[in-house]
Amino acid sequence: MARKRSKHEFRANTLPALLTVGPVTAVMVLLIAVPLIYVAVMSFCSIDEFYNVKFDFTLDNYVRLANANYLKIYVQSLVIALVTTILCILIGYPFAYIIARTKSRKKRILYMLVIIPFWTNSLIRIYGWRSFLGSSGWLNTLLVKTGIAAEPIDLLYRQGTTILGMVYCLIPFMILPLYTAIEKLDGSLLEASSDLGARPAATFFEVILPLTSGGIFSGSLMVFIPCLGYFFVSDILGGGNSDVIGNLIERQFQSGNNWPLGAALSIILIAVTLVLVKIYQKLGGDMDSLGV
Repeated sequence: MARKRSKHEFRANTLPALLTVGPVTAVMVLLIAVPLIYVAVMSFCSIDEFYNVKFDFTLDNYVRLANANYLKIYVQSLVIALVTTILCILIGYPFAYIIARTKSRKKRILYMLVIIPFWTNSLIRIYGWRSFLGSSGWLNTLLVKTGIAAEPIDLLYRQGTTILGMVYCLIPFMILPLYTAIEKLDGSLLEASSDLGARPAATFFEVILPLTSGGIFSGSLMVFIPCLGYFFVSDILGGGNSDVIGNLIERQFQSGNNWPLGAALSIILIAVTLVLVKIYQKLGGDMDSLGV
């Protein structure tokens, strides 16, 4: 009797749950867990003289990551990511605030301006910036024809141009969390601040900014982390003069043909991501806003 009841409970409760969650779990394991495990194992391997991967345990790949040339790129990556994040905050916060506080039909138009870039591949858009900023591009043509510049200005292959491309690609990821945080603001708090005689600047720094700090940190995380791996922006606009960690990984897997070293760099990038997400979680951040 007890055995029949347990079978009935299994069919009624456990089996439907397995049928619902099982396929999703299998896909997650196959497409996420297995590749991550493979990359982790690969990072402890080595290569022979013919660049074939040898599955023998070694820490040489992680030791090589302390090379002075690599350390220079790590610092450069962090600088580019930090400057990009700050610029995204400075540009994205006012725009997100305007969208959130707009009540008319213009709100949909402004929101669509943030979403529309996702409809086009970012690689194509970065190539558009390369054409626009090139020596024979529209900008230089306009500067020369208007007499502002005597000859075309070399705007490409600089760190500032790479940062421009990073900001252009990643600013929607800053605006959307900020928009969500600002839209949740209680209007009565702003009215109370005004009634108590606070100036707009004081209201912003003492009421609005603290209440939207979660959106700022969430957006910063969603900009900072991808910025470390957007190697195509650095390749196209930076010309190899402003590499990020993603460039190191891409070269090891492509031209360098050293997959174990590329895997070790990937594991380090994943570790940095997990540390930043953990810090965000410790500060009370909402993991749903990161899609975690």
